[in-house]
Amino acid sequence: MRNKQKNILSILLAIIFLFSITACSKEPSHTETLTNPTSNAETTAISVAVLKGPTGIGAVKLMDSTNSSNEYTFEVSSAPDEVMAKLINGSVDIAALPTNVAAAVYNKSEQEISIAAINTLGVLHILERGDTIQSVSDLEGKTIYATGQGSTPEYVLNYILQKNNIQHITVEYMAEHAELATALLSGDVNIALLPEPNVTAVLLKDNTIHQALDLTEEWNTTQLTNSLMPSQLAMGCIVARKDFIQNNTDAFENFLKEYEESVNYVNNNISEAAELVQKYGIMDSATAAEKAIPNCNIVFIANDEMKNALQGFYQILFEANPKSIGGALPNEDFYYTK
Repeated sequence: MRNKQKNILSILLAIIFLFSITACSKEPSHTETLTNPTSNAETTAISVAVLKGPTGIGAVKLMDSTNSSNEYTFEVSSAPDEVMAKLINGSVDIAALPTNVAAAVYNKSEQEISIAAINTLGVLHILERGDTIQSVSDLEGKTIYATGQGSTPEYVLNYILQKNNIQHITVEYMAEHAELATALLSGDVNIALLPEPNVTAVLLKDNTIHQALDLTEEWNTTQLTNSLMPSQLAMGCIVARKDFIQNNTDAFENFLKEYEESVNYVNNNISEAAELVQKYGIMDSATAAEKAIPNCNIVFIANDEMKNALQGFYQILFEANPKSIGGALPNEDFYYTK
């Protein structure tokens, strides 16, 4: 009797053991459905510097993202020189900068950075108290007040005046945008060349002042007859250190994709983007940002289109003043293209 019980017990144990093996053999498929291979994927830590004003606006949606492919650290600065120094010493990987500053960094850093995209076209506008200016030819014989002497605004204005054969005009320069805006609002100045977002700030305060000329449109008109090296009025861009790009190519490509998506969001969702512009300190007021964004020409232009637009633009700046782009035209290796 005991032997029979032992045999029955042995058979039962064997059945239980076989069942447990069968159950375990199905476990891997269950485990695979629970594992998300991307959840453990490594992200790249990337430091990005942007400037207050138009060149920083395109990044705000990416700055606000909680689901990015990389681990971004953003810092906002009001001084291009500060960002330039951080690029050169390697404490920043990627930066949004004025295009002329980008070329200067390239020349001063022994060609250690590349330009990957244009992010801002022209932001310069001529404002007038009154209604006497409908075209560039109407500037003949007038006095304009401006800012940016010895930098891109001066060279852009001079180029447009030259191409339109304006020979008798007086341009008086002030040191600060805010100073000129105040003079225009007070009535001490009637015609002023200002950039965004100062343009919007003035227009919001005085409806007797209007936007007479958009220098981006005027620049494009001059290029219709420039078949040798046509250009765009490219005033802001995205640059990165070459060693960072070489060591993190996939991460950098992901950044460019996400940055382009951010630019598209800004242009398609102006009201929401304006709130982010204020949230991240790019501008002080969401109301002003909402008015300014359409005039800031926020874009994403990359690869050969970027290169072709910039080469002509840099040639014009170089002819005006070589020091404006660091003393030399950038070489081919400056342009990051695919």
